[in-house]
Amino acid sequence: MDKQFELYYHQVRSKQKRDALMWSGLLMVLYLTSGYFAEFSLTKVITSAPHFFDYLADTIPVLKWDVLFAGRDANGHAIEGSLIYWGYRLPIQLPLLWETFCVAMAATVVSAIIASFLAFFAANNTYAPAGLRWAVRSFVAFLRTMPELAWAVMFVMAYGVGALPGFIALALHTIGSLTKLFYESIETASMEPVRGLRACGGNRWENVRFGIWPQVKPIFMSYSFLRLEVNFRSSTVLGLVGAGGIGQELMTNIKLDRYDQVSMTLLLIIIVVSALDSLSGYLRKKVLEES
Repeated sequence: MDKQFELYYHQVRSKQKRDALMWSGLLMVLYLTSGYFAEFSLTKVITSAPHFFDYLADTIPVLKWDVLFAGRDANGHAIEGSLIYWGYRLPIQLPLLWETFCVAMAATVVSAIIASFLAFFAANNTYAPAGLRWAVRSFVAFLRTMPELAWAVMFVMAYGVGALPGFIALALHTIGSLTKLFYESIETASMEPVRGLRACGGNRWENVRFGIWPQVKPIFMSYSFLRLEVNFRSSTVLGLVGAGGIGQELMTNIKLDRYDQVSMTLLLIIIVVSALDSLSGYLRKKVLEES
C-alpha cells in the first residue's frame, strides 16, 4: 500500500513539474514575443534613464532658505525662492483640483447606481432571461473596452473643452467596469438563503432583495470606493486632452516649460490621491465591519 501511494505521489509530482515547466516556457515565449513587437530594449532603457532624471531635476523649484517663508516685497510681488513664489498659481490650481475631484465623485456615484441595476440583469443566478443577460453583458463589455481617453477625445469634439466630456467618459467606462465586477460578485453569492426564501414562498424579487443583496452590498461599496480612486487618477489624465480639471493645468505647464509649476501640480495630485486612498481604505473597512 505504501509503495502504491509513493508511486502515485511521484506520478503526481512529475505531472506537476511537467505542467509548471510547460506553462513557464509558454509564458517566457509570450513575454519575449511581446517584448520584440513592443521594441523593448533594456540597453535603451538604461542608457536613456538619465534623461528622465534630468527632467525631474528641472521640475524641482529653486528655493532659498533665507527667503523661504518670506512674504511679498514692497511692490507686492512674491520674492523669488520663497514658497509663495513657487505656489503663485495655487489660486488657479486648487479650484481645478476640486473640479477634478467632483468629476470623479459624480462619475463614480452615477456609475455605481446604474451598474448595480445592470449587474442583477447580467448575473446567471438572478432569474434574468438569457437574451437580456447576453445584451447587458455585451453592452458593458463595449463600454469598458473603449479607454477613458478615447471616450474623452470623442466627447471633447462633441461638447467642447470642459468638465462635461470628462464626466461622461469616466461614467461610461466605469459603468462597464463596475457592472462586470458586480455581476461576478452576485454569481459567487451563496444560494442557501435564496433556497430558504423560496421554500417559504418568496417570489423572485424577494429572493434577490433579501437573499442576494445583503451578501453583495458590502462588496459593491468596496468596489465603488476603489473605483473612486481610479477615477480621480484617470480624470487627471483626461485633462490632458481638454476634458477639464487639474490635468489640463498640468498639460499647459508642460507645454509652456513652467517646470516649477509642473512639480507643484504633481505635488497637489499626489497629496489628494494619497488622502483619497487612505480615506477610501478606511471607509471600505468600516463598511465591511458593519456588514
